[in-house]
Amino acid sequence: MGAFNTISFLPEHCDGCNACMTACATAKTGAPDVINSRIQIVADGGSFELAMCRQCGDPKCVANCPAAALAKNDADGVIDWDGTKCVNCLLCTVGCAYGGIVHNVAAGHVVKCDTCGGDPICVKACDRGALKYLTTANIYNEVGDLEDLFVPGLAGCQGCNTELIMRHTMRRIGPDTVLATPPGCIPGMGSVGYNGLTGTKVPVFHPLLTNTASMLTGVKRHYKRQGREVNAVALAGDGGASDVGFQSLSGAAERGEQILFICVDNEGYMNTGMQRSSCTPFGAWTSTTPVGERGTGKTQDAKNMPLLMVMHNCEYVATASTAFMEDLYDKLDKAIAASKRGFAYLHIYSPCTTGWRFPSQENIEVARKAVEANFVMLWESNPRDGLQLTRGVEQPLSIAEYLKALGKYRHLSEEQVGHIQATVEKNVSFIKGLAEGRHPSMAQVMAGQA
Repeated sequence: MGAFNTISFLPEHCDGCNACMTACATAKTGAPDVINSRIQIVADGGSFELAMCRQCGDPKCVANCPAAALAKNDADGVIDWDGTKCVNCLLCTVGCAYGGIVHNVAAGHVVKCDTCGGDPICVKACDRGALKYLTTANIYNEVGDLEDLFVPGLAGCQGCNTELIMRHTMRRIGPDTVLATPPGCIPGMGSVGYNGLTGTKVPVFHPLLTNTASMLTGVKRHYKRQGREVNAVALAGDGGASDVGFQSLSGAAERGEQILFICVDNEGYMNTGMQRSSCTPFGAWTSTTPVGERGTGKTQDAKNMPLLMVMHNCEYVATASTAFMEDLYDKLDKAIAASKRGFAYLHIYSPCTTGWRFPSQENIEVARKAVEANFVMLWESNPRDGLQLTRGVEQPLSIAEYLKALGKYRHLSEEQVGHIQATVEKNVSFIKGLAEGRHPSMAQVMAGQA
């Protein structure tokens, strides 16, 4: 039995409009009476809770049923009800802690959510984003049996998001790869190993910060002359990509070398003491932009590396976040394919529990808030189709709510928060303009036609 898709409820987005219940009742009974809905939104003081079948992995309703009228479907994970076997004893309702299966007077038997065959009508009816149909189980089912190309026990910090990125990306890219990991958190946690032992199951080398892309260029060209198709991949931090490593990165991109360059952006040089990089945002505390009587954090805005790479007319450029794994995997697949034709650049935002000063268990939550507040935007670009948003930017979370989750911003004044808000809005406007064709396409810019 694999992983299964599920309906997720975000109570902070729910306003109790009952649109989901009306849609469900209509779909199942032909009438909009919410009493017949198989999903129930329940008021709880000033917020709302959800009563609905969770399609549990170890369902108590199934265990309680003496007639074997309930069974978990191995194909889609839905708990199916068989009316020909049900004896209306209602013991299933006693076993469910979520109010997910109840006796319906009009129907004369128990009813429960069946996810509408994988296309839940309640989710489509919710325009507030309180209900979402999560299909990330597809990733597990598709790649879960692929080999993890990093050994167990790497020396990452507790809750490190970068290790998650390393394992996911290399599992997908596969073993026919030569990997470059320039100085930073990735080699620091043991990807290139210690004392003659490597933490990576593919050939890996440790270039200088300055020459990652140029060394990969040589590796790729060497194998091409031998007639071998080998992936040339870099896993680099933002310092190794945006600062001293930018000259070789820019050159390889301009030449269209067949390389996949992945920048894991944790907004600083975290491996060597949490110093600022050019990708560190305005106002952030780092060890080289301290906060005190005179210092108020970094005084410059972050360099927008993904847009700079778009200006190189790369075969493929995209931004991604581990809070949105389906989006990340889709872009990773496109980047791998693009690297067979030319230069592909994938910029993955990676919150650092240590350097950003937040509890390690909140890593994915911080990554999600960054995207929902438009502090991080998810998009992709290629010379033929231009830039396209892969996640909408409407109804964003407030920047203040994102900033207050991070200790490195705890000192910010109202004026600094206002500057960050204005910068985010300006970036959103510019990126949307590119996506909507209100600015020249990158192909036009590169051709000198704009």
